[in-house]
Amino acid sequence: MNDLNDLHKILQEKAGVQALNRPIFFSLEQPENVAALNALVATGSVMHVVDDYKEQLSELYAINNPSTVYTPTFKTELAAHLLSEGEDSGWIKKGKWVFLPWRSTLCHVLDEQDFFKVRTARNRLLITSEEQERYAEATIGIAGLSVGSNIALALTQQGGPRHIKLADMDRLALTNTNRVLAGIENLGTLKVEMVARKLYEIDPYLNIELFTEGLDQDNIAEFFKGLDLVVDELDNLAIKYLIRVNAQQNKIPVVMGADNGDNAVIDIERYDLDQETKFFHGRLGEVTYDGLASLDKFGIGKTITKHIGPENITPRMQLSLLEMGKTIVSWPQLGGAALLNGVGLALCIRKILNKQEVPAERVLLTLDKEFDPAYDSPDAVKMRKDASETFKKLFGL
Repeated sequence: MNDLNDLHKILQEKAGVQALNRPIFFSLEQPENVAALNALVATGSVMHVVDDYKEQLSELYAINNPSTVYTPTFKTELAAHLLSEGEDSGWIKKGKWVFLPWRSTLCHVLDEQDFFKVRTARNRLLITSEEQERYAEATIGIAGLSVGSNIALALTQQGGPRHIKLADMDRLALTNTNRVLAGIENLGTLKVEMVARKLYEIDPYLNIELFTEGLDQDNIAEFFKGLDLVVDELDNLAIKYLIRVNAQQNKIPVVMGADNGDNAVIDIERYDLDQETKFFHGRLGEVTYDGLASLDKFGIGKTITKHIGPENITPRMQLSLLEMGKTIVSWPQLGGAALLNGVGLALCIRKILNKQEVPAERVLLTLDKEFDPAYDSPDAVKMRKDASETFKKLFGL
């Protein structure tokens, strides 16, 4: 029993240790950085080392010399280039060494400009150089990091905004892991920290600001400073209202994705183009901060349903919403729909930031339609219409 008690004490102590959430950079051309990295290694904090620098240099050379890649002399030219770069021991001073504290891992990567060029090379010409630059230079805010985590990941994978503000007060719970791209090692971790770590693992050069208390009346103005676009994925309807107040004042577009069974509903509010745009495009009627703040969980679900539109709610989603507080705790959400929102919103955001046209209000990404051959048959259309009418009555809409 004493052994178990001692083990419990040790585990509790280790569970209370929090790792840093930002990468630490070392440039070994600088003596002070050599000393600092030596000191870090001496502490035992570095448990893993990833040094793929030769492959990164090889990719960079190919990207800079695309016309030679498929010529007979390319391998010889590449070998000569790598030799000129120093080979093995000479490479230790090149690029950056990046320590990821939460993974106890030290990685050797290219300098920022070359790193970004190589990381986004496969985007071209699907995304032009000019589009990629405008996309990357933007600053966006993402509020709400369940569905929002998928959007942040899709944006970063595409080489999107390098400056990101993340806002969420919640910690990852086991029920979140059906739609949040995170594993059990992150349970109990603040979602903003969890998402920031994932993004830094893709691109350690990102500039990420964390709003660990979420958004409220006191800090929302600070959140909006310098933003080019806001992604609203919050459940709190009162804060959603404040987002639109601030977006209207600052002429900033707001985009929002909602999952609907296996489908996604993407809403677009262009306060940058028209400050007279009605909040939620008027779908909720006249609303106030206090009125939305007073809603309970069921009232929130009812209001969100009204916004999505009962006619768009899938039959299984309708059934689920009617079972809230009876056989299920909350409205259901699927991981596939969260990923679909990430894909759809990443494209929407990229087009907005590049001043390209997008739909004025809403896009319905309906996988049900694509994978059900009978979706548009008269019987199926009538069934959905009848179900929607019944649902509206039962749900009090």
